[in-house]
Amino acid sequence: MASTYLSLHFHVVFGTKDRRPLIRPEWRGQLHEYLGGTIRGLEGFSEGIGGVEDHVHLLVGLKATHRLADFMREFKKASSMWATEKYEPEFAWQDGYAAFTVSASQLETVRRYIANQEEHHRKLGFREELMRLLEKSGVRFETQYLP
Repeated sequence: MASTYLSLHFHVVFGTKDRRPLIRPEWRGQLHEYLGGTIRGLEGFSEGIGGVEDHVHLLVGLKATHRLADFMREFKKASSMWATEKYEPEFAWQDGYAAFTVSASQLETVRRYIANQEEHHRKLGFREELMRLLEKSGVRFETQYLP
């Protein structure tokens, strides 16, 4: 085969350090725009961004040359610096993240889920949401290490 064909989509979730509610509604939209631009700047594909005051969800398409850990390190570093300089001097992301592969047939479902974060979190906290996502994806975890 002369070409490489890929469908590499990730639903990535991570929070602010210590789950502090630092992502204020008045600048959340600008943060999401910046995150999309950062994804594109790292040569990824921004397919959905959402979140609330203490965490974000990304739907990201990556190339074969990307390594998720490297991508996320650069992504979090750039966006943390931006948020610190522009809006919140104490801003920082938590260490680590959760990432789940998404099949092409489920992209729209995940995109809607990410877009409805504010409504979703009126009923469920970040920790509970993360536990459900991990369980649904078959990821083994220990609760003491969850944010």
